[in-house]
This record gives sequence, structure tokens and C-alpha cells, in this order.
Amino acid sequence: MAPPVRYCIPGERLCNLEEGSPGSGTYTRHGYIFSSLAGCLMKSSENGALPVVSVMRETESQLLPDVGAIVTCKVSSINSRFAKVHILYVGSTPLKNSFRGTIRKEDVRATEKDKVEIYKSFRPGDIVLAKVISLGDAQSNYLLTTAENELGVVVAHSESGVQMVPISWCEMQCPKTHTKEFRKVARVQPEFLQT
Repeated sequence: MAPPVRYCIPGERLCNLEEGSPGSGTYTRHGYIFSSLAGCLMKSSENGALPVVSVMRETESQLLPDVGAIVTCKVSSINSRFAKVHILYVGSTPLKNSFRGTIRKEDVRATEKDKVEIYKSFRPGDIVLAKVISLGDAQSNYLLTTAENELGVVVAHSESGVQMVPISWCEMQCPKTHTKEFRKVARVQPEFLQT
């Protein structure tokens, strides 16, 4: 039977230096080993030496989207004023939990902002590269922008379910039916391409 797991908190005295040597997540003071993290106590010994006492977290800390970060998101809904998205990646790091974001009509592109129509830029299900411009409001939505050439729709599917091919900065075409649909197309940079 495995020994019960012992949890500890920062500052908790674990043992004295005669019983073990300090490992990761610990510090020493006045001849004792203390925890510097909240987590599980681990003791490992090799060749009869003093066991190494360390504290391990159960999960890695959650990466959060920050202002200026490039994020990959999926469009969940659109209306005439904005597109609602779920943020899935920060850079190339997948998030454990998705965060909600909003791309407002005025943040879709850098020029002719007054002529932007959301339904000609995004559709639900599109995968979009965007940049975080603010941490949002009371609804805890991140505000995002696609007002750069490198930002916008990177993957979109046509009504027949086929992945479309970009043909200009504002249009994508279905390779099966050859129908064209409007999108705010991203000029994808090589570092974002999967090989």
C-alpha cells in the first residue's frame, strides 16, 4: 500500500537537516527544511544517502493572455457590432481552459474602420489569429484586434464543410464548390505554420 500523500503549505517546517537534504520547492533556515510552495511532499533517496526532500505542485500554473500577446481563437458567435471568440492558444502554448474574447467592429482592420461588416470578416467556427489589446470589462472578456496584415482568419470552412483557401486579403474560396466567401484573411507568418 502506498504511503498517504502529505500536502504542505509555504513556510511549513518539513524536517531537520539531519533527516534529509533540501530539494526543489524548499529552503533551509536554522537547521530545518521548510516548504516554499503549496504542494505535495516528496522524499527520494539514492544509495543509502540522506533523502532529498522536495515539494511538487500538482498542476503547472495557468498561462494567461496578456496585453500584446498573439492568440489563436475560435469564433463562437457574431452580430453586427462584434464577434465573440474563445481563446485557445497564447502564442503556440495551448490553454487548459479557454478564455472568452471579443473582436469589436472597429478593431477588425486598420483602414476604413467605418466600412467594416462583421459577417464579411468572420463566421462562427473560424480559427482566427488576433492580438490582445485590453484585459476587458465586467464580463471578463478580453478585447482583441485583427488590425494587422498578419492577423485575421487562418482556417475557415465553407458551407459544404471543406476547408477554404485564401485568394485575397478579404476573400476565401471553397476548393470543392468554388464559391467565394468574404473573410478578414491573415497573411500567416512562417513561425505560425505547422510543417
